[in-house]
Amino acid sequence: MKKGWKIFWHALVWISCTAGLVFLAHSSDLIPLKTLLVAFGVFGVVNIALFYINYLILIPRFLNNNKRYALYFTGVAVSLIGIGLIKYCVAAQFWTILHPHIKNMKSDKEVLVFLPYFFKTFFTSILFVIFSLLLKFTADWFTNERVQRDLENQRLTAELAFLKSQINPHFLFNSLNSIYSLAYQKSETTPDAILKLSEIMRYMLYECNDNKVDLEKEITYMQNYIDLQKIRFGKNAFIDLEVNGVVTNQRIVPLLLIPFIENAFKHGVANNPEHPIKLLINVADGHLSFYMENKKHLNNRDSIGGIGLSNVRRRLDLLYPDKYNLEIHDDADTYTCELSLIL
Repeated sequence: MKKGWKIFWHALVWISCTAGLVFLAHSSDLIPLKTLLVAFGVFGVVNIALFYINYLILIPRFLNNNKRYALYFTGVAVSLIGIGLIKYCVAAQFWTILHPHIKNMKSDKEVLVFLPYFFKTFFTSILFVIFSLLLKFTADWFTNERVQRDLENQRLTAELAFLKSQINPHFLFNSLNSIYSLAYQKSETTPDAILKLSEIMRYMLYECNDNKVDLEKEITYMQNYIDLQKIRFGKNAFIDLEVNGVVTNQRIVPLLLIPFIENAFKHGVANNPEHPIKLLINVADGHLSFYMENKKHLNNRDSIGGIGLSNVRRRLDLLYPDKYNLEIHDDADTYTCELSLIL
């Protein structure tokens, strides 16, 4: 909160409390308004001064960071004594106003002795010290919580940006490998593959900057990637993609499913008509179910490994906590993946 607004709200609370107490006390018609104004106004200013001496000076200087408890309690004791002296002087100055029923001023003034009066008002003074402690530590706690949340959000944002940055080069590397093989074979489909890659990269660069994208666009992106792979494999590509349900207005984290499809083409068999790569997407009631199955290429051993699966798991943990279930079955010759997700 900005300093100006903080001063405004503090002033508003003190004025409201003082005015409310004066109104309630005066409504009984037993105490004159002049007496109430001195009692709540003058003594209120003294008590508020004690509040801010503790709130703005003693706590920040001796408690917040330094933990100098002896000096803090010494400062509080000196402040209480000083405020007690001020209250005593105020009471002596306004004695007739504070006690309009007094007839014999001389005898009553002699009754106003510092120590008895100090202990009489000590409880009120210590209450304002306690209130300032409670407000300061409560405000600091909320401030620290907000700072911690901001730091955590910044950390998560940076981690998500890093995870997302891993996907793009990984995808580009695999796609360029595919196009390179087409160019090496002098395939007539090379220009089509480059055009398809251009559409894919346009989506990744311009559509995926938001935290979530339209599910329809994400599925179109997946279809473009599959089409690119079909160009690579030609007539020998066998991929079954089925989308069930009404895909409208749903939103999903971008590039979340593509690593599974990449791995299917990279490590699986895509040219076997009896065992095609199977992709099934069901959308219903705010839920998405994704199923993938592919026959494993037993001779394919990637010595480097992939970042896709661990990347997806981490993104799911960060962006869909307690809203997803991912099951992977890595059998001897078949690889299946089932993901259920609350959109």
